[in-house]
Amino acid sequence: MRLGFIFGEVGQGLRRNASMVISIVLVTLVSLTFVGTALLLQLQIGQMKSYWYERAQVAVYLCTDTSPAAACPQGEASNDVQKLVEQKLKSELLSPYIDRFYFENHKQAYANFQKQFKGNTIAQYVSPAQLNQTFWVKLKDPNQSAIITQSFTGLAGVEEVRDQRSYLDQIFAILNAASLASIGVAALMLFSATLLISTTIRLSALSRRRELGIMRLVGASNFYIQLPFILEGVVAATIGSILASLAVWAIVHFFVRGYLATVLPFTSFVGDGQALIVAPVLIGAGIVLAAVASGVAIRRYLKI
Repeated sequence: MRLGFIFGEVGQGLRRNASMVISIVLVTLVSLTFVGTALLLQLQIGQMKSYWYERAQVAVYLCTDTSPAAACPQGEASNDVQKLVEQKLKSELLSPYIDRFYFENHKQAYANFQKQFKGNTIAQYVSPAQLNQTFWVKLKDPNQSAIITQSFTGLAGVEEVRDQRSYLDQIFAILNAASLASIGVAALMLFSATLLISTTIRLSALSRRRELGIMRLVGASNFYIQLPFILEGVVAATIGSILASLAVWAIVHFFVRGYLATVLPFTSFVGDGQALIVAPVLIGAGIVLAAVASGVAIRRYLKI
């Protein structure tokens, strides 16, 4: 097999269909950028789950005078309730599951609330007495939070027991929905790229129909005839996938690490390392997509 002839045919095909090749590069760039973003979002969700679930606590909220009457008919929890909750947390039954716990009184809860909602008008209308005194419990294994919930739910003087992971689950559900939306858009764009590659290869084959007929007459094999067309699609898609990899790296380096990580320093974000892991996947996906689309197109449309 003469490689020089094959590469010459590939270069000739790319020049003849330059506009279509550019279209393949752009569509592949956009579609694989969506794919890369979706993959990174999944990595981000996994990293955030590991980061936040490890730090999630169980909150035992004591009753206040403004608590719902159904949960707190006696009103403000007394000091006896506070001591009872503390004793149960230190008991032989619960202490093996608890890493540490601390108590937050009205004054501390108010200070934290003012700090959290600084600049918000709601902070002006909240008094310390309206905020629950709370026992914050850090478990050795966050997955065993049910034992704390069951131990204090319904206890007189306790308004509510809340596992912080329930808030996190809502956030991760939104992130997963965004990831699925990205995957949906990426799938649509990849389908468009497949059609465009097939059309380009078909036009390239039809434009060289006479030359291919001569090659068949002199005994060239089907693979030898089809290989230049497959390589045309692969070259165009590879360029697009490399650009997509660079785009994904730029998003992580300049937006995620350069902006989000500084604005939200209290969480963990993906870094350049994860972007470099995704890059080979995108390039490989681009090559496979182009090879399959080109191969199917040349077999279906090439009539000698």
